[in-house]
Amino acid sequence: MGKIIAIANQKGGVGKTTTAINLAASLAVLERKVLIIDADPQANTTSGLNFSSDSDEKRTLYEVMENAISASDALIQTEIGNLHMIPSHINLVAIEIEMIKASNRESLLKEALEPIRNDYDYIIIDCSPSLGLVTINSLTAADSVIIPVQPEFFALEGLGKLLQTIRLVQSGTNPDLTIEGFVVTMFDGRTRVHNQVLNELRDHFEDMVFNTVIQRNIRLSEAPSHGKPIILYDIMSNGSSNYLNLAKEVLDKNPGI
Repeated sequence: MGKIIAIANQKGGVGKTTTAINLAASLAVLERKVLIIDADPQANTTSGLNFSSDSDEKRTLYEVMENAISASDALIQTEIGNLHMIPSHINLVAIEIEMIKASNRESLLKEALEPIRNDYDYIIIDCSPSLGLVTINSLTAADSVIIPVQPEFFALEGLGKLLQTIRLVQSGTNPDLTIEGFVVTMFDGRTRVHNQVLNELRDHFEDMVFNTVIQRNIRLSEAPSHGKPIILYDIMSNGSSNYLNLAKEVLDKNPGI
């Protein structure tokens, strides 16, 4: 059975979407079959993989969660052979209102993915920075969570709310949810505060912090504007190397997949 990993952090600008895109692409390049789901109405993952969220085809996560189409009907083939995507659209914000009275409102995504989850080794969900119903659905569907953390003290303070949300999901809709790990993003080893935050994370969360850190990298920030993961945009960059190493760590944590 494939593994579903949510990439989540309620704080914006921490490299969440960058991590979702490039971890998924790296796992695919490492010969795993991967599906990436854009669960953010801003649709940055969708555009970051060179697809328009304004398509008239109406085959996005919104229609899947609305039960208008199946998850398999929404699949898009990306430039990487082993990587498929379910895109997002701004309409996804309406799910919060439309499904509020549904009895299964926290598990709509889990139920939608059930028929296809065994078709993939990994399903990566890029969560919205909002801790609303769509993110609760993502955490309910997931087996584990990867939390990107920017090495700033304010970012550490913001972890509490996310961890509280994870505990609520564990005590309710998904008792088997685990934390896959914390990954430090936008890291600059020359900066004292970045090293301090990294050390504090490792002191507090120990081996839950990935050994790989994602270094601040201009090529990594350029790649989304070209609609490509870093491994296609500049395979020789530090960003490409960092995310390949992160993917290898994920594989090491899950030797049976």
